[in-house]
Amino acid sequence: MEQLYSYVPRELVTFVLVTLFSLLIGLSQRRISLKREGETTLFGTDRTFTFIGILGYLLYILDPTDMRLFMGGGAVLGLLLGLNYYVKQSQFHVFGVTTIIIALITYCLAPIVSTQPSWFYVMVIVTVLLLTELKHTFTEFAQRMKNDEMITLAKFLAISGIILPMLPHKNLIPDINLTPYSIWLATVVVSGISYLSYLLKRYVFHESGTLVSGIIGGLYSSTATISVLARKSRKASEQEATEYVAAMLLAVSMMFLRFMILILIFSREIFTSIYPYLLIMSVVAAVVAWFIHSRHRRSKDVTDEPEDEDSSNPLEFKVALIFATLFVVFTVLTHYTLVYAGTGGLNLLSFVSGFSDITPFILNLLQNIGGVAAVVITACSMQAIISNILVNMCYALFFAGKGSKLRPWILGGFGVVIACNLVLLLFFYI
Repeated sequence: MEQLYSYVPRELVTFVLVTLFSLLIGLSQRRISLKREGETTLFGTDRTFTFIGILGYLLYILDPTDMRLFMGGGAVLGLLLGLNYYVKQSQFHVFGVTTIIIALITYCLAPIVSTQPSWFYVMVIVTVLLLTELKHTFTEFAQRMKNDEMITLAKFLAISGIILPMLPHKNLIPDINLTPYSIWLATVVVSGISYLSYLLKRYVFHESGTLVSGIIGGLYSSTATISVLARKSRKASEQEATEYVAAMLLAVSMMFLRFMILILIFSREIFTSIYPYLLIMSVVAAVVAWFIHSRHRRSKDVTDEPEDEDSSNPLEFKVALIFATLFVVFTVLTHYTLVYAGTGGLNLLSFVSGFSDITPFILNLLQNIGGVAAVVITACSMQAIISNILVNMCYALFFAGKGSKLRPWILGGFGVVIACNLVLLLFFYI
């Protein structure tokens, strides 16, 4: 935008932008106000907001240094807006002040456009338009919020913005790279991804079906998602059976993407060597899920009902405590395994870690092992994921029940994914 000043006078560009932005705000505000309040309580029309913006520009350029005229015009405008609000409140019992705030922002556009870079004043306009248009959306969002939702958000802000910066970087155990800061950093990152998936599932995809539940749940915890889906599949009809297996495999697919994000955050070196494997396996799991999903079409009388809402809180203290404990345990185990058993023992530990949450083990590999080659860390991460997928398959078989119609699909789908993982791991070692 600033390049136009080389060809067109600055004053002309500023005037056109202020007028255009004021008109856009006026059009948006007029539509919303008419729908909410009606013509009788409306503070002017779209032209009124346009003239407010032009007035602000004229008073600004007449005294750009001291800005006495601009401030005086703002005071007069504020007085008129106050009188309008008094009439609305006393005669029509309308108490909203959104129109007043937007009118004052419109009046301030002239100095903003004149003194700030283009990205800033465009951001201001976009924000005003979005917040004006999304009023109904925010109302629905607030109605769906649980009573303790703000407490949950406060918890996340506290653990990430207050507790984390205060923790020391001093090792807790001699000769082991384990600090309070590294433990809590891993907890914050994992909790942040889990909290984001929780918000997506509850407020964006709250009416989603089985497949979307598998996708969103995989960002949080593939093991928990697969266990829940397997339990719910006991009540599923024969036409719905493949939907649950496909959703489980989509959760596995998202697990690979989740580890891609975590590895990218903690180690760029490991990410460059492991991301092709994770990306390929995510695609393989998604393709197998699509294949299973397409095997049986639903009959016409079967409707796609939304999944039961999972009200679990991903920021519960006990969840963070369990993760931090596992992180410490795997850090100590990894250190002494390397000391007494070398990389061979570390390879064995990577398979054993799959029987629990592998996230603490992988994050420990990324943060706390400085003397181990990147290729060993990459291989151990891959092996831990393979082991965890095998455990997830066992969970799916167990929770689905002995007589479940899902058992052949679970064995076949997970078997293909595990086999492809093993083949890629062999190629990696070769």
